[in-house]
Amino acid sequence: MNQPQYRQPMGYGAQSAALFDEGLRKHMLRVYNYMGLGLALTGIVALVVASTPALYVPIFTSPLKWVVMLAPLAFVMFFSFRIHAMSGAQAQAMFWAFCAVMGLSMASIFLVFTGASIARTFFIAATMFGAMSLYGYTTKTDLTKFSSFLIMGLIGVVIASLVNLFMQSSMMQFVISVVGIFVFLGLTAWDTQSIKEQYAENFDAEAQQKIAVFGALSLYLNFVNIFQLLLSLTGERE
Repeated sequence: MNQPQYRQPMGYGAQSAALFDEGLRKHMLRVYNYMGLGLALTGIVALVVASTPALYVPIFTSPLKWVVMLAPLAFVMFFSFRIHAMSGAQAQAMFWAFCAVMGLSMASIFLVFTGASIARTFFIAATMFGAMSLYGYTTKTDLTKFSSFLIMGLIGVVIASLVNLFMQSSMMQFVISVVGIFVFLGLTAWDTQSIKEQYAENFDAEAQQKIAVFGALSLYLNFVNIFQLLLSLTGERE
């Protein structure tokens, strides 16, 4: 069975191993902190918009809703293509801007579902996400061998979701939600392992910050999709 290969400093020994592990722990903590703060920003923006008719009425009762819905996708694509050209500060600023825009897009959740079901689903999603991320961090199995399957599943979920925008099939939505949850749980484990593998102590501070921000974005997207798909399955509507 293939083992994940972690890049480690030259002259690796007992002391170097301890320093490397400590650096890796701090790196992963930074990633999770960025992700957690991003989720908090998204939730605050979504709640404020949903609580303010002067904001949500013009957005969700006009073609502007399509701009708000598609803007996060544009951000992700821009981020993916431009991350290497950005400074660490620019990458971080883009991440916060993306989380705020995502909050605009997710404001409708508070208009459709009850607060109790949103809170319950968030807790369930957090538990599932945490378990899979912990697995990805601790497992000795090389998860890259599942990457093709996960990417194919992700593409299938996206295409099916776009088709169902026009079909409006409840059965198809159920299947999309179930399959999507498993796909994003798998991506959570894979992305966590990838973030761990990408860390290297000889990276400069600027590179490490960008790696942390991009890793936080990957985990953030996995969590948000798990939450939304779970909510579509179990959420109680107003």
